[in-house]
Amino acid sequence: RHRALQALVACPTASIGTLERHDLAPVLASFPEPIEGGVHYCGYHHEGSFGAASYLVVRERGNILVDSPRFARPLVRRIEALGGVRTMFLTHVDDVADHAKWAAHFGCERVMHADDARGTLRGLERLIEGDEVVSLDDEARIIPTPGHTRGSACLLYRNRYLFSGDHVAWSGRRGRVVAFDGACWFDWRVQTRSMERLADFTFAWILPGHGRRFHAEAPAMREAIEACARWMRSVDMIRS
Repeated sequence: RHRALQALVACPTASIGTLERHDLAPVLASFPEPIEGGVHYCGYHHEGSFGAASYLVVRERGNILVDSPRFARPLVRRIEALGGVRTMFLTHVDDVADHAKWAAHFGCERVMHADDARGTLRGLERLIEGDEVVSLDDEARIIPTPGHTRGSACLLYRNRYLFSGDHVAWSGRRGRVVAFDGACWFDWRVQTRSMERLADFTFAWILPGHGRRFHAEAPAMREAIEACARWMRSVDMIRS
């Protein structure tokens, strides 16, 4: 029942209801939900981000909010209690939703790739450029992974947690790591090269905006990424 009520709270379109009244206080207090190592799942998906998941990294040197959850007061209060937000990393243009509200409330620095900075996003505090890896600090690095969009990027935290946006995720239906061939808005071949590049990095978690999370220690994770890249190449050959 708790999971069902979490889904009710997290639903981006308020499409889930109940026949009976329930005490939602424990459910509201369950977000952000711990995953591992200070990494939390925010819940409170936003329709403006196409229902994407967002994450909070809690750490002494300043918390990182990855993509934008709904700016909901219960979540705001919980994040305040966890230390607020120092940096907001936006993986790509589709999942920014309430970013301006979060920035105004916490005074956080917003970071994304310049190639996805359209309209008001051009005014973000920090825009990265090019294909080189950019360090936020010695724990967190931004890996440009263009393809899904021109400016898509992943955040690698402690060489263990990859916040992948819409670049890569686990598919329960296919039973493997995938890219979204039906939702590639820039260039599939470029995204394939970005996937091949990821195999050179060490991580044990894929934490996506859409799709399911995936956990595997090395070398299983590397093999999963390499297999995904091979599949992407085969899709490209079929299309050609």
